[in-house]
Amino acid sequence: MKKYLSIAAPILLASSYSVSMADDGRKLVQLPEMMQQHMMANMRDHLIAINEILIKMANGAFEEAAEIAEYRLGMSSLESHGASHMAKFMPEGMRQAGTTMHKAASRFALKAQEEEVLPAYKALSEVTSACVACHSGYRIR
Repeated sequence: MKKYLSIAAPILLASSYSVSMADDGRKLVQLPEMMQQHMMANMRDHLIAINEILIKMANGAFEEAAEIAEYRLGMSSLESHGASHMAKFMPEGMRQAGTTMHKAASRFALKAQEEEVLPAYKALSEVTSACVACHSGYRIR
């Protein structure tokens, strides 16, 4: 009986997880597989960049934090992320969240360069708020 439960429990948990994920209320955005992979890679890099920014800020390396923000998240990053060819596949709300995030990252970069710590953190929270808004409203899988 224990052996049966040890096999059945993970299967039941996994199936209930996939059902809850499929019906989580977020809008499914259909993208070609290659674009899904590209978008996921971009989002993972965004998360890594935010982590690096927080580390730089904690160590007082404001200029380095600003550079990471501008060139990996900010308006200067749009070309390297392939934003123009991705945008046409996104619903308007998703595009707006992305634009909000990129603009907030550029505002953060300016505040970090000025070593205005509290305004910089406020701008950084606007970056992550845009991420949260997009991830709360949309999914690609």
